[in-house]
Amino acid sequence: MTPNPAPAPVPAANPAPAPDIRALMTGFPTGVTVVTAFATDGTPWGMTCTSLCSVALDPPTVLVCLRRASPTLEAVLESRALAVNLLHAQSRPAAELFASAAKDRFERIAWHPGDHACGPHLEGSAHTVADCQVADVHTVGDHTVVMGRVLAVTRLRPQTPLLYGMRRYGSWADNADETLLSYDFIS
Repeated sequence: MTPNPAPAPVPAANPAPAPDIRALMTGFPTGVTVVTAFATDGTPWGMTCTSLCSVALDPPTVLVCLRRASPTLEAVLESRALAVNLLHAQSRPAAELFASAAKDRFERIAWHPGDHACGPHLEGSAHTVADCQVADVHTVGDHTVVMGRVLAVTRLRPQTPLLYGMRRYGSWADNADETLLSYDFIS
């Protein structure tokens, strides 16, 4: 005997407003990245992003969620490439700079285009950079989910990552500098 599936919910005549999920997400600390790309004219673009997720190991794929009105997203879509700069614990100023509306971001921070880089590498602020080719794109509400096939990973320095949660930046409380993991893979 197979169980009957649950009935589909019936929409309310006057649906409740969508919940504000910011309170939920502030309780979910995450690493901080700056997603960068070059526009087709060579102009560098970048924005702070905490929405990064591993999708697959084979082929190596990550996803980032970028604000639809962002010029960085426009550059990513034009070039079909992006770099994901994982920020180290001392890089709060870079995170704040790339979260701001400052037009001169790339004049105020150390970066380089890298050999065959898919976007600017923030050499002083990142501990690791992934160069990615756009594999798929999905628009969801006010953001666009970009899946990037990882072409190269460059480890710049062994540093603890910058974290963001509870509406503030931080890092691990223990002395992580003495216990850096060697990137063991756990399934």
